[in-house]
Amino acid sequence: NEMDHYIIVKFKDRQDRTRLLPEIRELFSASTEISGVENVQVIPCCSERPNRYDLLIRLTMRPEALPLYDDSEMHHRWKAQYGERIEQKAIFDCD
Repeated sequence: NEMDHYIIVKFKDRQDRTRLLPEIRELFSASTEISGVENVQVIPCCSERPNRYDLLIRLTMRPEALPLYDDSEMHHRWKAQYGERIEQKAIFDCD
């Protein structure tokens, strides 16, 4: 039984979408080292429209991995390094 954990981000500076993509991908690649996290995708938006979000992060995991992910060093680094750059964020979990 797996779930998808989506993080959908809109940056304050739209240039961060491409400028930060390699380092965000590198950061999230460590998430698969967390027990129960099976896969991660970091996908940039392909549209330049101003009402679009910039980035979709999709983690596939077992439900019991979610608290491990939340408490992980990788997740704390994500929030500390990029939190101030984010204008809006949505989190969505589904089966």
